[in-house]
Amino acid sequence: MQARAQEQKVIPLVRKIHPTAIVDPKAELGVGVEIGPYAIVGPDVQIGDGTKIGPHAIVEGFVQMGKNNHVYSGAIVGCRPQDLKYRGEKTYLIIGDNNQIREYATISPGTEGGGGETRIGNNNLIMTSCHVAHDCIVGNNVVISHGTAIAGHVIIEDQVVLGGLVGIHQFTKVGRMAMVGAHSKLVKDVPPFMLVEGSPATVHGINIVGLRRNGITPEVRLQLKRAFKILYRSNLNVTQAIEVMEQELEAGPEIEHLIRFIRSAERGICR
Repeated sequence: MQARAQEQKVIPLVRKIHPTAIVDPKAELGVGVEIGPYAIVGPDVQIGDGTKIGPHAIVEGFVQMGKNNHVYSGAIVGCRPQDLKYRGEKTYLIIGDNNQIREYATISPGTEGGGGETRIGNNNLIMTSCHVAHDCIVGNNVVISHGTAIAGHVIIEDQVVLGGLVGIHQFTKVGRMAMVGAHSKLVKDVPPFMLVEGSPATVHGINIVGLRRNGITPEVRLQLKRAFKILYRSNLNVTQAIEVMEQELEAGPEIEHLIRFIRSAERGICR
């Protein structure tokens, strides 16, 4: 515990606000916050300790941002939802800790019809020119590569990697530790632990590299390979494949999560 405590980032107590920045006096800024040249921070914004807002970035609306985030140049966080049903109601964007929101990315708050909030977890990398639309939920340790567009009401589970220029349809779900290849089009849910690519995206196997990097044991990887073969190589429909997986695979958190995800996929799954 002591070693881990020593590794934690030391946050300076003094805020640094560039004289050209426009920061509303009602905004709540934590200790060590830095606001760069020509950045704009609105009155209803809360920014946690150690967070940096880069030059020309805009943080507006009801935004609650945690600690040690970095919003880079030109990003717009909390911009009005691009939804014709939105009428200016009070909705939220809630962002966790240690996120990197790179240049010219845009993230919208929720809408009343979608539950009222967009949520971004911890330790995520949102690369340049990405868009995260209203009412989305992004988990932890997610990588969203350059130019990816995520439509409203999308759910991205933990440890997902989205390649560059991916397009994701409204209400789609991307399961934990999935990998989506560049230029893919997602119109159905992506099961956890799978590798998908194409327009529309199809499943090519399990995300073996991602599983190894995230410490999934060889035994569990073998069970996931068997699950992939049952689901995609056995000529069974989804309902039949679920029954076979429940009967033949060793129970464990990953297999249980995979089956639960597939069973609840309202849009159907990528095949």
